[in-house]
Amino acid sequence: MTILFERIGALVARHAAERPDAMAVTVAGESLTWAALVARAGRVAAALQREGVPPGTAIAIISATSVNYVSLYLGALMAGIAVAPMPPSATPEQLQAMVSDSGAPLLFVDKQNADILAGVAFSATVLGIETLDAWLTDGPPEPLLLNDERLLEMPFNIIYSSGTTGTPKGIIHSWRMRWAHIASGPALGYSPDAVTLLATPLYSNTTLVAALPALAWGGHLILQPKFDARGFLALAQAHQATHSMLVPVQYRRIMEHPDFGAFDLSSYQLKFCTSAPFDAALKADVLARWPGGLIEYWGMTEGGGGTVLVAHAFPDKLHTVGRPIPGHEILLLKADGTEAATGEVGEMVGFSGATMTGYANRPEATRATQWVHPDGRVFIRTGDLGRFDGDGFLELVGRAKDMIISGGFNIYPVDIEAVLAAHPDVREVAVVGVASARWGETPVAFVVGDADPDALRRWANDRLGKVQRLAAVVGIDELPRSAIGKILKRELRDMFAGAVD
Repeated sequence: MTILFERIGALVARHAAERPDAMAVTVAGESLTWAALVARAGRVAAALQREGVPPGTAIAIISATSVNYVSLYLGALMAGIAVAPMPPSATPEQLQAMVSDSGAPLLFVDKQNADILAGVAFSATVLGIETLDAWLTDGPPEPLLLNDERLLEMPFNIIYSSGTTGTPKGIIHSWRMRWAHIASGPALGYSPDAVTLLATPLYSNTTLVAALPALAWGGHLILQPKFDARGFLALAQAHQATHSMLVPVQYRRIMEHPDFGAFDLSSYQLKFCTSAPFDAALKADVLARWPGGLIEYWGMTEGGGGTVLVAHAFPDKLHTVGRPIPGHEILLLKADGTEAATGEVGEMVGFSGATMTGYANRPEATRATQWVHPDGRVFIRTGDLGRFDGDGFLELVGRAKDMIISGGFNIYPVDIEAVLAAHPDVREVAVVGVASARWGETPVAFVVGDADPDALRRWANDRLGKVQRLAAVVGIDELPRSAIGKILKRELRDMFAGAVD
């Protein structure tokens, strides 16, 4: 069933009118009812109008998750103003450049980050998150005089990655793209009865694809500002959570927590996962011990084609990321530009209605990520490598930039990682290519666990193909990850100081 577009301001206003005393959002023990949240967001919208911020412009936010953050985000949207949530983990120089890139006239910063950024000259007027009340306007905002078709093409948000070098690109999502995410909510159980618990930051697309439907369809949104496994479990039990979106490393830490079995998680209907490769054995463990279904999404913040694996319905396909989402198309392209056959590896390009407008102020970068189909449709290049099995399920092979070319042979790290992960003393593993005088590149594994590195290398090489054999295994306490759990393989390559013949 197609759900006709409604502005998020109209949706939340309805919840406030129908269920004013129901809880809307809770962060770190502070809660707002629907009446309080909508009134507060309305005051934000009115203040932004008072400041002369026009619809289609963005405001920037650098802050930890808070109730004020949610109110500010929602209020901007009610005024037709986009939000550019910035990752506090970025360097001050990157944040300065991102704020300028976004064109935001106003920047909202919490005290912790304001202290860190005290010496930075921003292009925007800086306001405090904690002192939001002093800035707000009394009374409701002026009506947003835009027709729906125009609003649908305007920016909803600009998402910046944390980046490791240079200035991250700003990914512009339109209202039309966001509505595609919100409209799917009721089919997934988002409703006034839903309780959605999230523990990823509000600048992450991972968070927004769950938080926005939760709010739009009237549920109770609970945000854990800083993830810890036991705290998450306690919140889930106390609030009888029905939905969560987590990244794989969070699932691992929750499932490995010694007190996991002591918490009542029977209220769960669905759990979701995205953002990083999700180990098949870990999926199986979640299915076995955590009530409710499990759905994995694969896709890019830029949009294009995505896949979905309903893990509880296809327990024999846990090594895959599922099939293309209905209405999405994914092609696998070989190096010569032809389409890969079933079982062959190719770079994924995707097409759907949920696609970014482009990178902010970077038309050349936008064009570089596009692949034009012979019929004229514009697909998004993902940089990911994959192969389809005979049932149309997609298996990730790795990032194209992470593929190892050793002695002229293509080596896919995921194949080596799967062998190492089968060892009982390996908890986590990542394989990267390092420079080799003899082979050009050669694989090196970084392993978290109790295995002896040299013994593990010999064990793995006995099970790997000749060209896949590891030059070294490095024991490591923890794999370096981004704020949403992606393994930073560049850091691993930089970390390896040993010379390889």
